[in-house]
Amino acid sequence: MNAPFKTDALPTWRLDDLYAGREDPRIEADLKEAERLNGELAKLEGRMIATRSRPAELGGIIDRGIELYEQATNAMWGVGAFASLSASTARDDPAWSKFEADLRQRSSQIAAMSLFFTLEINQLEDDELELALKAHKPAQRWRPWLRRVRAGRPHELSADLERLLIDKAPATANWGRLSDETLAKLSARVGGQALTLSELLTLSAGPDAKKRKAAAQALAKALGERAGTLALSLNTLAFEKQVEDRWRKYPTAASGRHLANEVDAEAVDALEAAVVDSYASVSHRYYRLKAKVMGRTHLDHWDRNCPLDSAAPRTFSWDEAKSIVLESYRALSPGFADTAQTFFSQPWIDAKPRPGKQMGAYSHSVTATRHPYVFMNYMGERRDVLTLAHELGHAVHQTMCKPLGTLLADTPLTLAETASIFGEGLVFEKLLAETSKADRRGLLAGKIEDGINTVVRQIAFHRFETRFHNARLEGELSADQIASLWMEIMAESLGPAVRLDKGYRHYWAYISHFIHAPFYVYAYAFGDLLVRALMEKRREDPAKFTPLYETLLAAGGTKTYVEALAPFGLDPRQKAFWAAGMKQMERLVDEFEALV
Repeated sequence: MNAPFKTDALPTWRLDDLYAGREDPRIEADLKEAERLNGELAKLEGRMIATRSRPAELGGIIDRGIELYEQATNAMWGVGAFASLSASTARDDPAWSKFEADLRQRSSQIAAMSLFFTLEINQLEDDELELALKAHKPAQRWRPWLRRVRAGRPHELSADLERLLIDKAPATANWGRLSDETLAKLSARVGGQALTLSELLTLSAGPDAKKRKAAAQALAKALGERAGTLALSLNTLAFEKQVEDRWRKYPTAASGRHLANEVDAEAVDALEAAVVDSYASVSHRYYRLKAKVMGRTHLDHWDRNCPLDSAAPRTFSWDEAKSIVLESYRALSPGFADTAQTFFSQPWIDAKPRPGKQMGAYSHSVTATRHPYVFMNYMGERRDVLTLAHELGHAVHQTMCKPLGTLLADTPLTLAETASIFGEGLVFEKLLAETSKADRRGLLAGKIEDGINTVVRQIAFHRFETRFHNARLEGELSADQIASLWMEIMAESLGPAVRLDKGYRHYWAYISHFIHAPFYVYAYAFGDLLVRALMEKRREDPAKFTPLYETLLAAGGTKTYVEALAPFGLDPRQKAFWAAGMKQMERLVDEFEALV
């Protein structure tokens, strides 16, 4: 039997190549530089409008203005990243919370100085802008960024209203801070031991049925005690969004996210429809089969992600996880593995769980003039190995984009998840190829559950958000009303084989994306099914695939998702594209059923 996984030797990052600490004088120097650059940019105010009839001069002003805008962005985002990274490992430290909040307020004031710039760009007519870019060729490199700025043109407000939104953004963000700090301080006792949110979630998916139940019920109780505060945060942020959406004339609550992602609403609707159509053949059928394997008539919700038997699952040391990920990446391309290796060689990964550290995982790109940092809570499970592969996929992608510069490297969510989910897929293929026949069923079950969590569950989250935001139009929802919506939507996606007890009503409260990034969640399903299509293309012709894939990632945000996928012969605007991905998931369930 495996001994309890020890986290003592796991890496923690060092941020001193950003700044040495809150008092580092470079912080103030960089903020002053951002102010200076924005001041230089402010000297251009009115000049684009004044020169709109002189294309060459206008093109030069646009080119110079975007250069200044990017330089100022680099200075501010570097400080902002340091604040965010530091605070995410110390949510129980008021000093870091204050530093992050104060910095956010200061940055918004600096950013407001350049507000006029994008507004003036959008006052230009299409033909005026096109003539300027043709007359001043160096400005043509900014076409992708201009395309994204111009996409928001129909929804822009007056300069005064845009400034008002910038000025009040730090106060609005404090509702997210309240939610984060509430969850970071959450602790519940199981078996005489005080456990954090991350530890409770890990234990509630473990091999011991009694401990799973105890952890799930303890978490439900802890979330229930905090549900009022978390519901208030969610309601308030939803109302703030509602007001801004109304002023911007967005047709739906998700429209702003679609615009930022450069994705058609029709594509997301097609994705949602294909996934919902597959509920019965994928998630409902899988959970029914899993219950059968476990000798049960149904699963309790804490059994959804547990191992198929009570034996302690294999744990992976950090060195084992590192080796698995690097070997998997090398099978795709030596360059991918070499880039990922840098993150292990340098103190750029924070993997050690500890009190005060927020849950979850991410890769922060910082800016194109810096390097990314990887954040996770490594507990030694197979899913943690896959999470490491996922976040390093982001980090490799972000590194490949750096030559483009910060503005052009910024990748819409619909493509930003491509490298991360692809990395997971590579690691799973390696694990499956090396597993014994006896262990194949358990590994296959884990892969199906990961797919359900990434696709089915995230689309269910999207449907929950849609229902919640629509209901919020009629007034504030109580924690109990939010819970009722949650239960209805989750039951629909999980199916009759999964029993949701009354404690599960509160589980909506720990999903941070609902607070920090409304309607972000569909990007996970988008990315997963997209990667399934890409991996099929790789199987067809590995040699041809790799250079096309490298080109896709290196393009960052310079291409739309339609343009980026065209070389592979893929069109995600069609429901059939998404249905094909769900058919792949269904075939995995078929294989699992044959083993059952």
